Amino acid sequence: MNNLSSRPRIPVIFDTDPGIDDAMALSLLARHPAVDLLAVTTVFGNAPVQTTTANALALCGFHGLDIPVATGAAGPLSPLGGQDFPAHVHGDDGLGGMSSRLPPSTLTVDARPAHELICEMINARPGEISLVAVGPMTNLALALRHDPSIVSKVRQVVVMGGAFGTHGHAGNVTPVAEANIINDPEAADRVFGAEWPVVLVGLDVTQEVIMDEAYLAGLRGRGQGVGDFLWQATRHYQDFYHERDGIGGIYSHDASAVAYLIDPSLFTLRGGPVRVVTEGIARGQTIQAWRQFGEHGGAASPWSLCPNQQVCIDVDEQGVLDLFSRAFDAQDNKE
Repeated sequence: MNNLSSRPRIPVIFDTDPGIDDAMALSLLARHPAVDLLAVTTVFGNAPVQTTTANALALCGFHGLDIPVATGAAGPLSPLGGQDFPAHVHGDDGLGGMSSRLPPSTLTVDARPAHELICEMINARPGEISLVAVGPMTNLALALRHDPSIVSKVRQVVVMGGAFGTHGHAGNVTPVAEANIINDPEAADRVFGAEWPVVLVGLDVTQEVIMDEAYLAGLRGRGQGVGDFLWQATRHYQDFYHERDGIGGIYSHDASAVAYLIDPSLFTLRGGPVRVVTEGIARGQTIQAWRQFGEHGGAASPWSLCPNQQVCIDVDEQGVLDLFSRAFDAQDNKE
Protein backbone atom coordinates (compact mmCIF):
# COMPACT_ATOMS: atom_id res chain seq x y z
CA MET A 1 0.00 0.00 0.00
CA ASN A 2 2.80 2.39 -0.94
CA ASN A 3 4.26 2.14 2.60
CA LEU A 4 1.09 3.72 3.98
CA SER A 5 0.69 0.94 6.54
CA SER A 6 4.10 1.76 8.07
CA ARG A 7 3.14 5.23 9.27
CA PRO A 8 1.07 6.02 12.40
CA ARG A 9 -2.64 5.44 11.98
CA ILE A 10 -4.80 8.51 11.34
CA PRO A 11 -7.42 9.16 14.06
CA VAL A 12 -10.72 9.99 12.31
CA ILE A 13 -14.25 11.11 13.13
CA PHE A 14 -16.52 10.27 10.19
CA ASP A 15 -19.50 12.61 9.66
CA THR A 16 -21.88 10.92 7.25
CA ASP A 17 -25.40 10.45 5.86
CA PRO A 18 -25.42 6.79 4.74
CA GLY A 19 -26.13 6.59 1.70
CA ILE A 20 -24.63 4.01 -0.65
CA ASP A 21 -21.43 5.92 -1.38
CA ASP A 22 -21.15 6.65 2.34
CA ALA A 23 -21.29 2.90 2.98
CA MET A 24 -18.42 2.44 0.53
CA ALA A 25 -16.41 5.16 2.28
CA LEU A 26 -17.10 3.60 5.67
CA SER A 27 -15.90 0.22 4.40
CA LEU A 28 -12.59 1.85 3.40
CA LEU A 29 -12.24 3.59 6.77
CA ALA A 30 -13.02 0.36 8.60
CA ARG A 31 -10.67 -1.86 6.62
CA HIS A 32 -7.63 0.26 5.77
CA PRO A 33 -4.65 -0.19 8.11
CA ALA A 34 -3.74 3.52 7.92
CA VAL A 35 -6.98 4.57 9.64
CA ASP A 36 -8.03 4.61 13.30
CA LEU A 37 -11.78 5.25 13.14
CA LEU A 38 -12.81 6.78 16.47
CA ALA A 39 -16.48 7.63 15.97
CA VAL A 40 -19.28 8.10 13.44
CA THR A 41 -21.65 11.05 13.52
CA THR A 42 -24.78 11.17 11.40
CA VAL A 43 -26.64 13.90 9.58
CA PHE A 44 -29.65 14.24 7.31
CA GLY A 45 -28.99 14.19 3.57
CA ASN A 46 -29.35 11.02 1.56
CA ALA A 47 -32.23 10.09 3.88
CA PRO A 48 -33.79 11.42 7.09
CA VAL A 49 -31.38 11.43 10.04
CA GLN A 50 -33.28 8.63 11.76
CA THR A 51 -32.59 6.44 8.72
CA THR A 52 -28.97 7.51 8.29
CA THR A 53 -28.36 6.81 11.99
CA ALA A 54 -29.92 3.35 11.77
CA ASN A 55 -27.77 2.68 8.70
CA ALA A 56 -24.61 3.87 10.47
CA LEU A 57 -25.30 1.61 13.45
CA ALA A 58 -25.93 -1.37 11.18
CA LEU A 59 -22.85 -0.71 9.04
CA CYS A 60 -20.57 -0.26 12.04
CA GLY A 61 -21.85 -3.51 13.49
CA PHE A 62 -21.37 -5.23 10.15
CA HIS A 63 -17.72 -4.14 10.15
CA GLY A 64 -17.21 -5.20 13.76
CA LEU A 65 -16.62 -1.64 14.92
CA ASP A 66 -17.23 -0.94 18.61
CA ILE A 67 -17.18 2.85 18.45
CA PRO A 68 -19.57 5.69 19.36
CA VAL A 69 -22.29 6.54 16.83
CA ALA A 70 -23.96 9.89 17.54
CA THR A 71 -27.06 11.39 15.94
CA GLY A 72 -26.65 14.82 14.42
CA ALA A 73 -28.70 17.45 12.64
CA ALA A 74 -32.09 16.56 11.23
CA GLY A 75 -32.13 19.57 8.93
CA PRO A 76 -30.15 22.63 7.80
CA LEU A 77 -29.23 25.66 9.86
CA SER A 78 -31.80 27.78 8.00
CA PRO A 79 -34.70 25.59 6.83
CA LEU A 80 -36.46 26.90 3.73
CA GLY A 81 -39.36 24.47 3.72
CA GLY A 82 -40.05 20.77 3.41
CA GLN A 83 -37.16 18.39 2.85
CA ASP A 84 -36.83 16.18 -0.21
CA PHE A 85 -34.65 13.10 0.15
CA PRO A 86 -33.12 11.45 -2.96
CA ALA A 87 -34.77 8.01 -2.79
CA HIS A 88 -34.41 7.77 -6.58
CA VAL A 89 -30.64 7.75 -6.07
CA HIS A 90 -30.13 5.82 -2.81
CA GLY A 91 -33.43 4.01 -2.32
CA ASP A 92 -36.04 4.58 0.37
CA ASP A 93 -33.73 3.09 3.01
CA GLY A 94 -30.64 4.97 1.81
CA LEU A 95 -28.83 1.73 1.00
CA GLY A 96 -30.38 0.68 -2.29
CA GLY A 97 -33.03 -1.44 -0.57
CA MET A 98 -30.35 -3.59 1.08
CA SER A 99 -30.43 -2.36 4.69
CA SER A 100 -32.46 -5.43 5.66
CA ARG A 101 -29.58 -7.61 4.48
CA LEU A 102 -27.33 -6.26 7.23
CA PRO A 103 -27.24 -8.28 10.46
CA PRO A 104 -28.88 -6.69 13.51
CA SER A 105 -26.45 -4.42 15.33
CA THR A 106 -25.82 -4.54 19.06
CA LEU A 107 -24.59 -0.94 19.02
CA THR A 108 -26.72 1.82 20.53
CA VAL A 109 -26.75 5.53 19.81
CA ASP A 110 -24.39 7.66 21.89
CA ALA A 111 -26.18 10.00 24.28
CA ARG A 112 -24.30 13.07 23.03
CA PRO A 113 -25.50 15.10 20.05
CA ALA A 114 -23.07 14.73 17.16
CA HIS A 115 -21.63 18.24 17.43
CA GLU A 116 -20.91 17.80 21.14
CA LEU A 117 -19.20 14.45 20.56
CA ILE A 118 -17.05 16.09 17.88
CA CYS A 119 -15.99 18.88 20.22
CA GLU A 120 -15.30 16.57 23.18
CA MET A 121 -13.16 14.18 21.16
CA ILE A 122 -11.17 16.97 19.50
CA ASN A 123 -10.53 18.68 22.85
CA ALA A 124 -9.36 15.39 24.32
CA ARG A 125 -6.78 14.90 21.54
CA PRO A 126 -5.77 18.34 20.24
CA GLY A 127 -3.85 18.35 16.98
CA GLU A 128 -4.50 14.66 16.27
CA ILE A 129 -7.98 14.09 14.85
CA SER A 130 -9.08 14.48 11.24
CA LEU A 131 -12.73 15.17 10.45
CA VAL A 132 -14.01 13.49 7.30
CA ALA A 133 -17.40 14.92 6.34
CA VAL A 134 -19.32 13.42 3.42
CA GLY A 135 -22.80 14.82 3.99
CA PRO A 136 -24.22 18.28 4.61
CA MET A 137 -21.87 20.36 6.78
CA THR A 138 -24.47 21.08 9.48
CA ASN A 139 -22.85 19.09 12.31
CA LEU A 140 -19.50 20.77 11.69
CA ALA A 141 -21.08 24.22 11.70
CA LEU A 142 -22.88 23.41 14.96
CA ALA A 143 -19.59 22.20 16.45
CA LEU A 144 -17.94 25.49 15.49
CA ARG A 145 -20.78 27.39 17.15
CA HIS A 146 -20.63 25.18 20.27
CA ASP A 147 -16.86 25.52 20.74
CA PRO A 148 -15.01 27.86 18.35
CA SER A 149 -11.67 26.82 19.87
CA ILE A 150 -11.73 23.51 17.97
CA VAL A 151 -10.46 25.28 14.83
CA SER A 152 -6.96 25.28 16.30
CA LYS A 153 -7.18 21.68 17.52
CA VAL A 154 -8.31 19.76 14.43
CA ARG A 155 -5.59 18.13 12.36
CA GLN A 156 -7.56 18.65 9.14
CA VAL A 157 -11.08 18.66 7.72
CA VAL A 158 -11.65 16.61 4.57
CA VAL A 159 -14.97 17.32 2.87
CA MET A 160 -16.71 15.54 0.02
CA GLY A 161 -18.58 18.44 -1.50
CA GLY A 162 -18.65 21.22 -4.01
CA ALA A 163 -18.00 21.62 -7.71
CA PHE A 164 -15.67 24.14 -9.33
CA GLY A 165 -16.02 23.41 -13.05
CA THR A 166 -12.73 21.56 -13.45
CA HIS A 167 -12.89 18.91 -16.21
CA GLY A 168 -16.34 20.30 -16.99
CA HIS A 169 -17.85 19.08 -13.73
CA ALA A 170 -20.42 21.49 -12.32
CA GLY A 171 -23.38 20.84 -10.02
CA ASN A 172 -25.32 17.60 -9.74
CA VAL A 173 -28.49 19.02 -8.15
CA THR A 174 -28.62 22.36 -9.96
CA PRO A 175 -26.39 23.58 -12.79
CA VAL A 176 -23.92 24.91 -10.18
CA ALA A 177 -24.65 23.17 -6.86
CA GLU A 178 -23.47 19.82 -5.52
CA ALA A 179 -25.82 17.85 -3.24
CA ASN A 180 -23.98 18.06 0.09
CA ILE A 181 -23.51 21.81 -0.25
CA ILE A 182 -27.01 22.76 -1.38
CA ASN A 183 -28.51 20.75 1.48
CA ASP A 184 -27.08 23.39 3.85
CA PRO A 185 -25.20 26.21 2.07
CA GLU A 186 -25.03 28.36 5.20
CA ALA A 187 -23.33 25.60 7.16
CA ALA A 188 -20.87 24.91 4.35
CA ASP A 189 -19.96 28.60 4.08
CA ARG A 190 -19.21 28.72 7.81
CA VAL A 191 -17.08 25.58 7.64
CA PHE A 192 -15.04 26.83 4.69
CA GLY A 193 -14.67 30.26 6.26
CA ALA A 194 -13.26 28.97 9.55
CA GLU A 195 -9.55 29.15 10.36
CA TRP A 196 -8.93 25.41 10.15
CA PRO A 197 -7.40 23.49 7.24
CA VAL A 198 -10.09 22.23 4.85
CA VAL A 199 -9.62 20.07 1.76
CA LEU A 200 -12.59 19.86 -0.61
CA VAL A 201 -12.87 16.66 -2.60
CA GLY A 202 -15.60 17.70 -5.00
CA LEU A 203 -17.21 16.56 -8.23
CA ASP A 204 -14.16 17.87 -10.12
CA VAL A 205 -12.35 14.69 -9.03
CA THR A 206 -15.00 12.29 -7.72
CA GLN A 207 -16.65 12.17 -11.14
CA GLU A 208 -13.27 11.35 -12.67
CA VAL A 209 -13.10 8.15 -10.57
CA ILE A 210 -15.58 5.67 -11.98
CA MET A 211 -16.13 2.23 -10.49
CA ASP A 212 -17.50 0.39 -13.50
CA GLU A 213 -19.67 -2.71 -13.30
CA ALA A 214 -16.74 -5.09 -13.74
CA TYR A 215 -14.84 -3.39 -10.90
CA LEU A 216 -17.86 -3.57 -8.60
CA ALA A 217 -18.47 -7.19 -9.53
CA GLY A 218 -14.87 -7.89 -8.57
CA LEU A 219 -15.68 -6.98 -4.95
CA ARG A 220 -17.94 -10.02 -4.60
CA GLY A 221 -16.62 -12.77 -2.38
CA ARG A 222 -14.15 -10.42 -0.71
CA GLY A 223 -13.97 -8.71 2.66
CA GLN A 224 -15.91 -11.35 4.59
CA GLY A 225 -19.25 -10.40 3.10
CA VAL A 226 -18.58 -6.66 2.74
CA GLY A 227 -17.88 -6.90 -1.00
CA ASP A 228 -21.08 -8.88 -1.56
CA PHE A 229 -23.12 -6.28 0.31
CA LEU A 230 -21.61 -3.37 -1.63
CA TRP A 231 -22.23 -5.13 -4.93
CA GLN A 232 -25.90 -5.60 -4.03
CA ALA A 233 -26.35 -2.06 -2.68
CA THR A 234 -24.77 -0.45 -5.74
CA ARG A 235 -27.24 -2.07 -8.15
CA HIS A 236 -29.78 0.69 -7.44
CA TYR A 237 -27.08 3.36 -7.50
CA GLN A 238 -25.64 2.13 -10.81
CA ASP A 239 -29.08 2.08 -12.42
CA PHE A 240 -29.50 5.76 -11.55
CA TYR A 241 -26.13 6.76 -13.03
CA HIS A 242 -26.63 4.60 -16.10
CA GLU A 243 -29.96 6.27 -16.82
CA ARG A 244 -28.64 9.78 -16.16
CA ASP A 245 -25.05 9.68 -17.46
CA GLY A 246 -24.60 6.31 -19.18
CA ILE A 247 -21.30 5.63 -17.39
CA GLY A 248 -21.80 1.90 -16.85
CA GLY A 249 -20.90 2.14 -13.19
CA ILE A 250 -20.88 4.64 -10.33
CA TYR A 251 -18.91 7.72 -9.41
CA SER A 252 -16.61 7.31 -6.42
CA HIS A 253 -17.81 10.28 -4.38
CA ASP A 254 -17.33 9.67 -0.66
CA ALA A 255 -14.68 6.97 -1.01
CA SER A 256 -12.51 9.50 -2.85
CA ALA A 257 -12.56 11.76 0.21
CA VAL A 258 -11.29 8.87 2.31
CA ALA A 259 -8.70 8.06 -0.35
CA TYR A 260 -7.40 11.64 -0.05
CA LEU A 261 -7.14 11.23 3.72
CA ILE A 262 -5.10 8.05 3.30
CA ASP A 263 -2.92 9.06 0.35
CA PRO A 264 -2.98 12.77 -0.57
CA SER A 265 -0.35 12.14 -3.27
CA LEU A 266 -3.14 10.77 -5.49
CA PHE A 267 -4.64 14.27 -5.79
CA THR A 268 -3.62 17.67 -7.13
CA LEU A 269 -4.64 20.62 -4.97
CA ARG A 270 -5.33 24.29 -5.64
CA GLY A 271 -5.23 26.79 -2.80
CA GLY A 272 -7.44 29.80 -2.21
CA PRO A 273 -10.42 31.02 -0.17
CA VAL A 274 -13.72 29.21 -0.74
CA ARG A 275 -17.18 30.71 -0.29
CA VAL A 276 -20.68 29.35 -0.85
CA VAL A 277 -23.58 31.22 -2.44
CA THR A 278 -26.44 31.19 0.07
CA GLU A 279 -29.29 32.78 -1.88
CA GLY A 280 -30.70 33.22 -5.34
CA ILE A 281 -30.47 31.11 -8.45
CA ALA A 282 -26.86 30.09 -7.67
CA ARG A 283 -27.65 28.94 -4.11
CA GLY A 284 -25.23 26.16 -3.16
CA GLN A 285 -22.52 27.11 -5.65
CA THR A 286 -18.95 26.81 -4.36
CA ILE A 287 -16.53 29.50 -5.52
CA GLN A 288 -12.77 29.60 -4.99
CA ALA A 289 -10.63 32.71 -5.36
CA TRP A 290 -7.55 30.88 -6.57
CA ARG A 291 -6.05 33.93 -8.29
CA GLN A 292 -4.87 37.10 -6.59
CA PHE A 293 -7.41 39.94 -6.44
CA GLY A 294 -6.12 43.37 -5.54
CA GLU A 295 -7.84 46.42 -4.12
CA HIS A 296 -10.75 47.97 -5.97
CA GLY A 297 -11.69 51.58 -5.43
CA GLY A 298 -9.48 51.77 -2.38
CA ALA A 299 -11.20 48.84 -0.65
CA ALA A 300 -9.49 45.54 0.04
CA SER A 301 -10.99 42.50 -1.62
CA PRO A 302 -13.42 40.64 0.70
CA TRP A 303 -11.60 37.47 -0.31
CA SER A 304 -8.52 38.71 1.53
CA LEU A 305 -10.41 38.27 4.80
CA CYS A 306 -11.06 34.56 4.15
CA PRO A 307 -8.66 31.74 5.01
CA ASN A 308 -7.03 29.78 2.23
CA GLN A 309 -8.44 26.29 1.77
CA GLN A 310 -7.51 23.52 -0.65
CA VAL A 311 -9.62 22.21 -3.53
CA CYS A 312 -8.86 18.96 -5.37
CA ILE A 313 -8.67 19.66 -9.09
CA ASP A 314 -7.08 16.46 -10.42
CA VAL A 315 -6.81 12.83 -9.38
CA ASP A 316 -4.99 9.61 -10.15
CA GLU A 317 -8.12 7.61 -10.98
CA GLN A 318 -6.41 4.22 -11.09
CA GLY A 319 -4.58 4.97 -7.87
CA VAL A 320 -7.85 5.58 -6.03
CA LEU A 321 -9.43 2.45 -7.47
CA ASP A 322 -6.39 0.38 -6.50
CA LEU A 323 -6.36 1.81 -2.97
CA PHE A 324 -10.01 0.92 -2.45
CA SER A 325 -9.59 -2.57 -3.87
CA ARG A 326 -6.48 -3.35 -1.81
CA ALA A 327 -8.35 -2.57 1.40
CA PHE A 328 -10.41 -5.70 0.78
CA ASP A 329 -7.25 -7.73 1.04
CA ALA A 330 -6.28 -6.21 4.38
CA GLN A 331 -6.73 -8.21 7.57
CA ASP A 332 -9.61 -7.21 9.78
CA ASN A 333 -7.34 -6.73 12.79
CA LYS A 334 -5.20 -3.79 11.71
CA GLU A 335 -1.84 -3.59 13.39
